[in-house]
Amino acid sequence: MIPALLQGLCDDAALFPPGNAPMTDAVPAHSAHRAGALSPLVGPFIVPESRLTELAECAPGALDLSITFPQGPAAIGAALDRAGEIDGVQVVALEIASAAGQSADEFVSAVTGFGERLHGLDIFVEIPRDERRPTFVDAVADAGWYAKFRTGGVQAQAYPDEAELAAAIHRVVAAGVPFKATAGLHHAVRNTDPTTGFEQHGFVNLLLATRDALAGATPAALVPVLAERDGQALAGRLRELGEPEVAELRRAFRSYGTCSIAEPVADLAALGLLELDRELASTLEGHAS
Repeated sequence: MIPALLQGLCDDAALFPPGNAPMTDAVPAHSAHRAGALSPLVGPFIVPESRLTELAECAPGALDLSITFPQGPAAIGAALDRAGEIDGVQVVALEIASAAGQSADEFVSAVTGFGERLHGLDIFVEIPRDERRPTFVDAVADAGWYAKFRTGGVQAQAYPDEAELAAAIHRVVAAGVPFKATAGLHHAVRNTDPTTGFEQHGFVNLLLATRDALAGATPAALVPVLAERDGQALAGRLRELGEPEVAELRRAFRSYGTCSIAEPVADLAALGLLELDRELASTLEGHAS
């Protein structure tokens, strides 16, 4: 059984680095996740708008889809048209970056220009890391959309340090903006990648930092939470949360993108945050083989 704390936590980003799974492998693997014991944990399948034709060639069948727009909102209309031609596909979310130099007002105008075509979709706005960040957070709050933060990548500079990420979490929580995270969250707990040497954030650290921000913690107080490497200490605090606190936390921290489903499951089981009954253990073993 997947506890409420973890339901819908892991969006399937198998196509993205460092996993880079081929579409022909990623689509059936996602379908297997959604049909099996891990289904409550797994969110939508994430695909770049540039690969929708490739997705269509896989005849994916029933599939909840989140489409990313790394170059900005201009391609939204064409992407929705293309996705609408794929049998069984249901677009549930858009993840939209700003175009280079685009102001928050220009971005909002470009997105809202698609009008009713956005009805019923979760709109995640990738918040820029430059001086535009405050105005984008305010614009997202006013529009009733969600924020998306990049927490890593294939280069060291793609990783925000603890202070930057703490400030970002604090800002969206204070503004009442739910958020998701993407990239670099390869493990549950803060760690140093043994191959690249990159300092990587942990998604359990993010969960707890969000909880503390909701409880009124300052950005400075969130920094040691994001830096904590004692997984059992982090897990112990999360296990103490009651149902209302868990519900509030997950309304704020919606999900994170992961190129592996099996890895976070293994980490969560090791921390005691997920009990591997026979069905879950069998599913995890199958994905690892």
